[in-house]
Amino acid sequence: MTDISRPLRGAARVARHLVLIAVAIVMIYPLLWMIASSLRPSDDIFDLPELLPPGREIGNYVQGWTALSRPFSTYLLNSTLLVVGCVVGNLVSCSLTAYAFARMRFWGRQVCFAIMLGTIMLPVHVVIVPQYILFSQTGWVNTMVPLVLPKFLATDAFFVFLMVQFIRGIPRELDEAARIDGCGHVGIFVRILLPLMTPALATTVVFTTIWMWNDFFASLIYLTSPETFTVPLALRAFLDAEGSSEWGPMFAMSVLSLLPMFVVFLVGQRFLVRGIATTGLR
Repeated sequence: MTDISRPLRGAARVARHLVLIAVAIVMIYPLLWMIASSLRPSDDIFDLPELLPPGREIGNYVQGWTALSRPFSTYLLNSTLLVVGCVVGNLVSCSLTAYAFARMRFWGRQVCFAIMLGTIMLPVHVVIVPQYILFSQTGWVNTMVPLVLPKFLATDAFFVFLMVQFIRGIPRELDEAARIDGCGHVGIFVRILLPLMTPALATTVVFTTIWMWNDFFASLIYLTSPETFTVPLALRAFLDAEGSSEWGPMFAMSVLSLLPMFVVFLVGQRFLVRGIATTGLR
């Protein structure tokens, strides 16, 4: 019986791997097609379905870099500044808010926490109009402030909840030992909890970076001048440049804009999986 079941288990394992490989190829095909299209002339992109182009049209990258009113480095820099500001804002505000919910006792804590969780289900389209009116009256439209400032006010409830769950899994005995040594809330938060919250903080960094780098809707609402455009808005501008669609240069710049996301995900993948897994178990 054992001799028969062993080959069957091996065949089943091989079949599972083949299915997974086939699914992976289907999922990665659009990315490979985009890379191949960035190396083709614009007129041949939709006429040649194969992934290996007959030629290498490196000129798409050169043309795409200078096709718009400003070099593409301007839009990469704008997106980088936006991401850095949002990451810092989420790390500071969400971690402080999570510490207050997880470790401090104050009146209405449970109600405030429930309201905070309820905002996760609130679509951004519901608040975008009053937010736009507010920022328009303050004169901050066409700047990065409307995109960055809310991050310093702990508006991303998902990250607050993530850190609250993580902090609740840290033994309170560490807090008590720190209090005996003379630490207050600031000392406990900075010296004890922050070093232990590395997985949750890294998860916040990775998700915030990916979300804000790819954000199109909010940037489209608040950024109106080409010099303030982020990468998604710049890529959209290729479809309107000179009244024609420059597909080759657009795909070339799309490939370049994906490279930072690959680097961030590869570097933070270990912390990302660890942060989500440990938070769910605590």
